[in-house]
Amino acid sequence: MTTRLCCIEGCGQPHDARGWCSIHYSRWHRTGSPDGPLSFSSIQAARERIADGIVATGCPRSFGLETRTGARVRFKPEFRQRTGSFKDRGSLNKLLLFRDEARRRGVVAASAGNHAQALAFHAARLGVPCTIVMPEGAPLIKVANTKSHGAQVFQTGRTLSDGLKEVDRIVAEDGAVPVHAFDDLAVIAGQGTTALEIVEQVPEVSTIVVPVGGGGMISGIAVAAKALRPGVRVVGVEAAASPGAAESLQAGEPVHVESADTLADGIAVKRIGGLAYPFLESLVDDVVLVSEREIADAVFFLLEQEKVVVEGAGATPVAALLEGKVAVAPGETVVCVLSGGNIDVNIISRIIDRGLRDDGRLVRLRVVVRDRPGSLAQLTTVVAAEGVNVLDIHHVRAFGDVSVGEVGIEIRAETRGREHAARMVEKLRTLGHRVEERP
Repeated sequence: MTTRLCCIEGCGQPHDARGWCSIHYSRWHRTGSPDGPLSFSSIQAARERIADGIVATGCPRSFGLETRTGARVRFKPEFRQRTGSFKDRGSLNKLLLFRDEARRRGVVAASAGNHAQALAFHAARLGVPCTIVMPEGAPLIKVANTKSHGAQVFQTGRTLSDGLKEVDRIVAEDGAVPVHAFDDLAVIAGQGTTALEIVEQVPEVSTIVVPVGGGGMISGIAVAAKALRPGVRVVGVEAAASPGAAESLQAGEPVHVESADTLADGIAVKRIGGLAYPFLESLVDDVVLVSEREIADAVFFLLEQEKVVVEGAGATPVAALLEGKVAVAPGETVVCVLSGGNIDVNIISRIIDRGLRDDGRLVRLRVVVRDRPGSLAQLTTVVAAEGVNVLDIHHVRAFGDVSVGEVGIEIRAETRGREHAARMVEKLRTLGHRVEERP
């Protein structure tokens, strides 16, 4: 096994779990600033380097979140990057630092999808061969997009960590240069350029809320933001199903966490980056967790209220604000980083259906009526009179609790909300029908 060295350029000493040797780790705490390649100046240099290849996204207001929270909320819509996520920044910065020999060897990476797409796209632009290892359950849109950019794609394992073993094999056999999705200082510096734009566009920003997976983006953002605005608060948000950062901070060092399946697949990692951890520990003010339901509700909120499509990972900052997990004062200025928008359409469809059901705007009923002519007409007359739109209706005679003289009718319908649906149900029951709400 190759010994990994301290990430501070020129040090040459083996690093600990944090990514730095003990001398430089101690110096970080004394000075508040690393003396290596990840610094404010390296993030500024990355911005100049990648300027022609990325989108300088804006910071539009979120009127919906302002109403819900009382704060002045803005979005940093990184889903508007060329490949649909913030990963364009770090991948391009890394590639542009390659010398000719490294470009000829090509690159390889393990990614759940966003880093894969960004690396594949920019490698193709620069004429660099690219191989990507993705989990077997990676979203189809991310797999298809990565292949469309010309990368060779292998799918293996369930998580990013599983794919790293395949990356090691490819590096050993083919000599390709590995580009880690988050545990790479050039990648982190590229992600940090997001904060340079935020502070320029929203100089009054007091809190920046950032999704956390491996810790690369939040580390870069924290370094840049606090160099420009020392008092700014940087808050990370993780899926509760994959709480690597929260548990690592509690343990005082990066720890391995077995993550469960999560809608926020883009931030589901088993271990936070060793190079990112010191910045997370020293500069990030808090890390909060959001549940799967809260993430889905945030995706639905963004679709309906903000008219934007954001993937689960990208919606986690919104979930944290909607649920009050990030304390904000009335009138303070908050920026939510919406990190990506690469989500399968079928997942969106399920989220919409569930959101409408939770609001009472989509209902599914089983109505038991007398099995005689006119019963169905009577039922549909009530539904129509209430202004309810029927999507599906079926006769079902196989219910165990339906007698020979009865028939079950299943209805899926759109209403204006819970009170509207309840009024329709009450009128059906008044006519003597048995009505049961179905999941």
